[in-house]
Amino acid sequence: MTTTAPPRAELRDFYENPTVPVASGTSRSLRQARQLAAALGPATADGPRTVLDLGCGDGTAAATAAPLLAGHRLVGVDWSQEALTRAHTRLPYAVRGELGGDGLPFAPESVDAVLFSEVIEHLTDPDAALDEIRRVLRPGGHLMLSTPNLAAWYNRALLLAGVQPVFSEVSLRAIHGRPGREVVGHLRLYTARALREFVSAAGFEVVRLTGAPFHGVPRPLRPLDRLACVRAPLASILLLHARRT
Repeated sequence: MTTTAPPRAELRDFYENPTVPVASGTSRSLRQARQLAAALGPATADGPRTVLDLGCGDGTAAATAAPLLAGHRLVGVDWSQEALTRAHTRLPYAVRGELGGDGLPFAPESVDAVLFSEVIEHLTDPDAALDEIRRVLRPGGHLMLSTPNLAAWYNRALLLAGVQPVFSEVSLRAIHGRPGREVVGHLRLYTARALREFVSAAGFEVVRLTGAPFHGVPRPLRPLDRLACVRAPLASILLLHARRT
């Protein structure tokens, strides 16, 4: 789930731990894949388009998207060797790469699209990450980014009650002050407005910003969570489609 080498041994060990979740929800992966398939169109006689799944984790999300991107070349990229070992069982191409340090192992302007699902919230330097994505994307290339929404409908209520928002974390060792049981290593969170401004400032044109539900919402509240997707600023998950300028 991370393609940037963490600066501290504690973070590195955290992401190499096989018990740490490395896959997004299937529904979210399908939504992104449909949006990307519509943007790319079918493969042409000129050859397949190259699509990177940055922070591919165990390859589940890319494998879910693959049937919708038939004819295109889908390459999984991750920093974690543990995650790549699992990704190789699901993807024909999976390589090690970083969004910081030495950068991605791809030439400038050599990639047609990037899937960037549930990664940016894990990064210590998201600015450098978007710079590197912009470097490898061709002009007009597509960025499909998803990330949890700090201002999700229930987080607004939790903050009013003095409760730590869902998705936010204060420790890599345990959950403190918020609902949930899993520690997943979130370092940064975005609202819809912040995400749009951040991506635009990095040299991308935002095409569309939509919402998606979160699989971790308690079952009785899931109808409300789906309803909130009508307005992206209230949704659990933000799905952003941008193009490199």
